[in-house]
Amino acid sequence: MSQLALVIDLDVCVGCHACVTSCKQWNTSGAAGPLSDVDPFGPDTSGVFFNRVQTFEVGAFPATEVLHFPKSCLHCKDAPCVPVCPTGASYKRAEDGIVLVDADKCIGCKYCSWACPYGAREFDEPRGVMTKCTLCVDRVYDTSIPESRRKPACVNACPTSARLFGDVDDPESEVSRAIAERGGFAPMPELGTRPANHYLPRRTMREATPQAQTAVPEPARAQRGAGVLDWLGALIGLAGDAAQPAGSAPTHAIRDAAPAARR
Repeated sequence: MSQLALVIDLDVCVGCHACVTSCKQWNTSGAAGPLSDVDPFGPDTSGVFFNRVQTFEVGAFPATEVLHFPKSCLHCKDAPCVPVCPTGASYKRAEDGIVLVDADKCIGCKYCSWACPYGAREFDEPRGVMTKCTLCVDRVYDTSIPESRRKPACVNACPTSARLFGDVDDPESEVSRAIAERGGFAPMPELGTRPANHYLPRRTMREATPQAQTAVPEPARAQRGAGVLDWLGALIGLAGDAAQPAGSAPTHAIRDAAPAARR
């Protein structure tokens, strides 16, 4: 048994959205698609995206910093979205740990969306079903694709190699070594969901805050039940505060750089 997952390097992510567009292109035309777009060129656009990128502006001028935070399903080992599903449409594969949704069984009740503390579920309004990142399961096992390219579309598309893919339960894998060597962390571990996906911290985060290399920074512990963006804000806020001139007040502004938020 393995646990496939993504490891995302926040140190080199430039927020280019290549992961977002490649994910949309592959999945809308594949087994998980089509992924809807409602009025894509109008003033009130919305649509389904398995991967989104939020951008944080941290600090106070002139000591400011920008951090791009890609967000998708974390394929939790104890996924809270699975047991709440009344039809069994949400399930976790035993062989590789990927969490999927069976669209034929989904009734669109949104229980899984309410249970997910990371906001990773995407409701497809026209189809009336819940959708999410599949780790491109239809791609990674496709033997007609060269072995070196059997990775999620977002991993292949990243121009800075900020996204790694592999078995996080294998201590010798590339992803496990990156987590160990770089102090990788999983979001909101205090919730007990045991996310499989991990993030590698920014260099400034590692230098300014030793606790950023551990699983849970103290500000995050105090925000039980807070969303993933609140958790990340607390984490990078430590680095931002440490970088401020004496007496200055840091600010943490969140800007959703992806299309309209999920419903």
